[in-house]
Amino acid sequence: MRSKSPELMEQISKYIGDYYREHHSTPTTREIGSAVNRSAACVYNYLVEMNRRGMLTYESGEITNLPKISKTTTGFFSAPLVGSIRCGDPEQEEELVEMYVNLPEALFGKGEFYLLRAVGDSMEDAGISDGDLVLIKKQTDCEVGNIIVALDEEGENTLKIYKGVDSNSSRAVLAYANETVYPGKQISVSKLVVQGVAKHVIKGL
Repeated sequence: MRSKSPELMEQISKYIGDYYREHHSTPTTREIGSAVNRSAACVYNYLVEMNRRGMLTYESGEITNLPKISKTTTGFFSAPLVGSIRCGDPEQEEELVEMYVNLPEALFGKGEFYLLRAVGDSMEDAGISDGDLVLIKKQTDCEVGNIIVALDEEGENTLKIYKGVDSNSSRAVLAYANETVYPGKQISVSKLVVQGVAKHVIKGL
């Protein structure tokens, strides 16, 4: 049997890894062949040999366990972008889903999430600016210091820092994070309903 070119094996390996990073799936033998200027039959023989050498797993026409894929393999989750939420006074929540955004679990973690577009400037000191996308993890509990989406007793929501319960009034305290514009400003609610906790901010440069 004619010996296999190590250089071509590396080309094939690199192409599969690059393809997977872009498409989150592996290419066909025809696609690989087109990329490395070889026939699909030639690529098939190379994949069989690469499988034999332990460079990847090639079974039933499926490529798996390629080192370049293993380094980039990650689960993805689809987070609905449900509109805007004010970083200011509470505003009625937008329920309309604008789109679904695929995000990697390796960067953002696992769980049930949704995205909100921030409006306003009251969270600037927390790194959240007007127009940023805020990734919210759905949960009904929170800790002091968390940035939360809170629903008050009137059914309105806002994005604020949870400061705990005031010992005098027994009301939950939600704080602004922009001392330049809103020094010391807080709002309080008699019944705090938590719709989620902010975990990440996605912003443009």
